[in-house]
Amino acid sequence: MNLNKGSVRILCYGDSNTWGYIPASSKRHPIGVRWTSLLQEKLGNSYEVIEEGLNSRTTDLDDPKHIGKNGKTYLVPCLQSHDPINLVILMLGTNDLKERFHRSPEQVVASLEDLIKIIQETEYSEGLTPKILLMAPPIIDESVKGVKEKYLGAEVKSRQFENLFGMLAKKYNLPFLNLADYVSPSKKDGYHLDESSHKTVSKLLYEAVLEALK
Repeated sequence: MNLNKGSVRILCYGDSNTWGYIPASSKRHPIGVRWTSLLQEKLGNSYEVIEEGLNSRTTDLDDPKHIGKNGKTYLVPCLQSHDPINLVILMLGTNDLKERFHRSPEQVVASLEDLIKIIQETEYSEGLTPKILLMAPPIIDESVKGVKEKYLGAEVKSRQFENLFGMLAKKYNLPFLNLADYVSPSKKDGYHLDESSHKTVSKLLYEAVLEALK
């Protein structure tokens, strides 16, 4: 891929940790703090980082408490509206572990596999199929007050993501980044990234993106 010809377009498809949710609030980290915007700064004007984070987004589940959060039903329209795309950074799975869904880590990964297939099999206007960089989200911290009420059992399940996501990435020959190796969620709410973690993620992704686009 020749990176000197036009803009390299990177779609960041994820949930609230892609949107930039400030821990224990209903507000959003501003531009200059969100990892997506920091990644844009690092990559420069030859790249376009497209933010497609959505609070409470699941891999493929309809959430009776939140309308429109099914990541599978929105994926094709999203891909086609932002076409052409050179790379999709895919990070989902945290919201699937809410207790009310009764979902196993294996089920989460099976749903992620469906999303990978959709990205690879969708028809694109220029015939350019995007590469995929798979990220495993941080481990949910059930020691934080209030987390068990929503995510009971999710800490143990999210600890399995490293291995399961890694095997999925290997199956499809995808670059893989396990965020739990580098960041932990804020102690304010147990599952969202603070400002420092956004900065760390952007640094990790800068190198990972350049490597993925070779």
